[in-house]
Amino acid sequence: MSDLIAAPKTAADGAEPWTRREIFQQAATLRATQALLASQRGGIEAFLGPLLAKPDPRIVLAGAGTSAFIGECLAATLAQATGRRVDAVPTTDMVSAPELYLEARTPTLLVSFGRSGNSPESIAAIDLADARVADVHHLIITCNADGALAKRRGDDAYVVVLPEETHDRGFAMTSSFSAMTYAALAIFSGIAAFGDRNERIAQAVETVLADTETAMAALATREFERVVYLGSGPFQGLAREAALKLLELTDGGLVTMHDSTLGFRHGPKTIVNDRTLVVAFLSNDPLTRAYDLDLIAELRADKVAGAVLAVSAQDIAGETLRVHGLETAADSDLLFPYIVPAQLFALHASLDRGLTPDTPNKAGTVSRVVKGVRIHSGSA
Repeated sequence: MSDLIAAPKTAADGAEPWTRREIFQQAATLRATQALLASQRGGIEAFLGPLLAKPDPRIVLAGAGTSAFIGECLAATLAQATGRRVDAVPTTDMVSAPELYLEARTPTLLVSFGRSGNSPESIAAIDLADARVADVHHLIITCNADGALAKRRGDDAYVVVLPEETHDRGFAMTSSFSAMTYAALAIFSGIAAFGDRNERIAQAVETVLADTETAMAALATREFERVVYLGSGPFQGLAREAALKLLELTDGGLVTMHDSTLGFRHGPKTIVNDRTLVVAFLSNDPLTRAYDLDLIAELRADKVAGAVLAVSAQDIAGETLRVHGLETAADSDLLFPYIVPAQLFALHASLDRGLTPDTPNKAGTVSRVVKGVRIHSGSA
């Protein structure tokens, strides 16, 4: 990456954006999240134990926007860890078509993610689940102690309020995404077992933060018009989150898309031209990685894309952002260091366009907490 060196920028007024601070605090907030979960381990396990012991329970991971992508990143991994059915269902889908996504007779644990805990769809999804599912319980993971989700009470609910620092002040979710993702991964995989893993993850995040900002700042100056994020397994959800970050922070100024590694050839690859940056998140799983490497080799051999960047925990030839210390880690652990360069690229793409990353939307048509949503009633 030595050809991508440039000095990082600050906002036009010289102040450090909240967005940058929140990206750079992620190693600390991941450690703080593990400490908080360890302190509540007894209560969390007492709440979840009887629910997961039921025959054929369903776990639904729900949220809106970035909070929904947490579910996409984790659903398959948590299903493997728990031996239970785990579905990722955005609250935006659940609220608009509850009859398709809520099963009245299936014991359900609804896991609700929310940075503010005040999104209309998040609140409505809980109400709908209560009304439509005979046996439903709620695990709420939120960053705002004063939000509506955090105030949920009752024997049917357990609320995890993450450290206050994770309640991002910037428009785009960064440390809130990683902290909520980590909390769910640790809770369902075993909080105690995550002590050592937490430190390895946090150290990898620290290294990526220290090593890649100047490279991402330089990459942001190369005037790409399209950016594609690709990944398999949990990285398909991460690719979606990375694409959204860039879209949000550039106020729609860059065309972004995401896809799976194998799915990209089936039509979406036509987006690639000489002004396109393709970023691929590489798996540590040998079989999955083989498919990732095949596509990277193909894209580079095509000589059409403006740049093809691999993000990898293992060595690979060509333009690569290397994540050290997690060479044999599970792909779920790589979610946290892998998202950092995408966040940094989005931050500097925003600054390079003269935008204010904390409030990038000039027209004011989108907001940090979604507004303008009317919740319509339907038959229960």
